[in-house]
Amino acid sequence: MKFRQWVKTPKALVLVVLTVYLAIAALGSHAFAAGMKHGAIAVGSALAVDIICCLFERRKRILPDGAFITGLIVALVLGFTSAWYIVAATSTLAILPKHLLVRKKKPIFNPAAAGLLLSVLLFQSQQSWWGAFGDLSPWYLALIFIGGYFVTHRINKFPLVFSFLGTYLILLYVLGMGVIPAGTGFLDAAGVSDALQPPFINAALFFALIMLTDPPTSPNKNVDQIVFGFLTAAVSAGVYAYFGGLMYLFIGLLAGNVYHLLRSMSTQNARQAKPAAGSRTAPNRR
Repeated sequence: MKFRQWVKTPKALVLVVLTVYLAIAALGSHAFAAGMKHGAIAVGSALAVDIICCLFERRKRILPDGAFITGLIVALVLGFTSAWYIVAATSTLAILPKHLLVRKKKPIFNPAAAGLLLSVLLFQSQQSWWGAFGDLSPWYLALIFIGGYFVTHRINKFPLVFSFLGTYLILLYVLGMGVIPAGTGFLDAAGVSDALQPPFINAALFFALIMLTDPPTSPNKNVDQIVFGFLTAAVSAGVYAYFGGLMYLFIGLLAGNVYHLLRSMSTQNARQAKPAAGSRTAPNRR
């Protein structure tokens, strides 16, 4: 693919948006050098693992722009004070499922979400979502909306975003109205309402506009987008309300990915059944 063609692709737009986010977040945190180093480790590890996997698979064309995006997301979610080896390992864990768990040459699970979830489970990594400007002025939220709007508009995923955000915010608001049973590890109403405050709301917006809309792992049809968004939001809100922690958004997205997989398989089976049924011919009559 020529460069002029590539710059017009959705991946090019996402890459530019995330790079701008990284630079602004690093400057706003007064740790530009540390932030950029953090990003370089995440992106470099993702690119290296992706290229090695592509070579092992003997692909004729290697264009690791998706790995670049995954590395940037990992960098923007993991705290930039994380140890370099945890950053590198998280990027590696994000890229490997992209090559190992595939269907029709497309990843089943969102790479960044899978890697970040495994990072919490294996390394208890700190996920600050600093690239979503959670530690900065609320005015920085405008940058998430602006960049996210262009990305979502470019890939036509507004039904998915609205479905997720609407369901997610309503569920958390309702859960925060009353007290959820305590004493069993559940959160109380105050704990639930924290998800509607920075930096959690920053994370939710970044997640919805940038991660959730990943074309290979999310549906294209409007109806499927709405169901996908609703399911992801319901699982995310439920996990947060009952368990808290840092994994709720990733668990919700992976649940949505499973729905997308099952829906795709069901659609394919239905299409294959139609020709079989149509091939039956009526008996000859004399």
